[in-house]
Amino acid sequence: MDQLPEDINMLLSFVNMKLRDEYESLDELCGAMDVDKVWLVGRLATAGFEYSEQKNRFW
Repeated sequence: MDQLPEDINMLLSFVNMKLRDEYESLDELCGAMDVDKVWLVGRLATAGFEYSEQKNRFW
């Protein structure tokens, strides 16, 4: 997970960019990047963001 930004806003931007440009789902992103989905969702939730499957992005 060292390829992910530490800053929460940078993390949000990075993940949403990857979801928009490269991956069709959060599961696909986490699998390809070897990121724990529960950790990622929890980390972004600490700042009030939640994942939308319909939109395939955090908001």
